[in-house]
Amino acid sequence: MAELDQALPIGSEGKRSGGWWGVLALIVTEGSLFGYLLFTYFYLASQSEQHWPPEGLPLLAIPGVNTLILLSSSVFVWACERCIQRKLLRWSLASMALALILGICFVVIQLNEWSKKTYDMTSNLYGSLYFTITGFHMLHVIIGLIILIVLLLWIALGYFDDRRYAAVTIGGLYWHFVDVVWLFVFTTLYLTPYLY
Repeated sequence: MAELDQALPIGSEGKRSGGWWGVLALIVTEGSLFGYLLFTYFYLASQSEQHWPPEGLPLLAIPGVNTLILLSSSVFVWACERCIQRKLLRWSLASMALALILGICFVVIQLNEWSKKTYDMTSNLYGSLYFTITGFHMLHVIIGLIILIVLLLWIALGYFDDRRYAAVTIGGLYWHFVDVVWLFVFTTLYLTPYLY
């Protein structure tokens, strides 16, 4: 009877809960959205008679650092899950907090980069595509940060243990997706203009 008095942890036991399949379906549909956006970018770039991008080649230093920041945050989300599995709950809390801080840094740097652009969504075709693609990605990052905040709170409240941590796995899967999408966005918008 004493076991019934204790609050149950958040999430189901095991990695293949309903939430896992739901996030996997979300990743497939959202991955398709980004696939269409990037295909549109390449198609219109190949059809454009003006220099692409019109304002000249993009600078790589700040977006490159921002890419490393976002990838590092993904490593800390992964470390958080591993710490929970090994019953290192304080380390898992610290790892998730670092992932959250790095994700917020990414957003701040991206917003700063947007503010320094000499074009906007209505300037030209490139500007429209740039802000649509990076804007959709930013929306996904913000959703991911909300997920990380909730997970951080649940970790702090002790809702997870070495058997019940499915929510961390599911939230981490979404965050890793956001990071992988950024690699495609970064390659498309920042690196490929140097190829043509």
